[in-house]
Amino acid sequence: MSDYALIFGTSPLVSLGITLVLGGGCAVMTGRALALNWRPDWQLVVYALLLGVADRFLIFALFQGELLSLSGYFADALALVLIAATAFKATRALQMVRQYPWLYRRRGFLSWEKIGG
Repeated sequence: MSDYALIFGTSPLVSLGITLVLGGGCAVMTGRALALNWRPDWQLVVYALLLGVADRFLIFALFQGELLSLSGYFADALALVLIAATAFKATRALQMVRQYPWLYRRRGFLSWEKIGG
């Protein structure tokens, strides 16, 4: 068993594929949905941690990975939190500029600024 498998409970290809492709897509949709419904950003962490549980289960059920790998769960959950937070901030920035064009303008991909101030 490789060092990676000992730490993360599965192979790198499985971990990246399930976590980034499948879980990452779900995290993007979660971040966007929370932003579009004007939910607070702390809810994002709760949902992303639950996605991490689902991610661990899929790795276990489909690829015989280790289900109770704590380090694997934390790595997967951290990646999903970061992906969901990026989608949340990008959507919220676009939302603020579109809904209040007389007050705000875009300042980069993830932020906005007040016009004239």
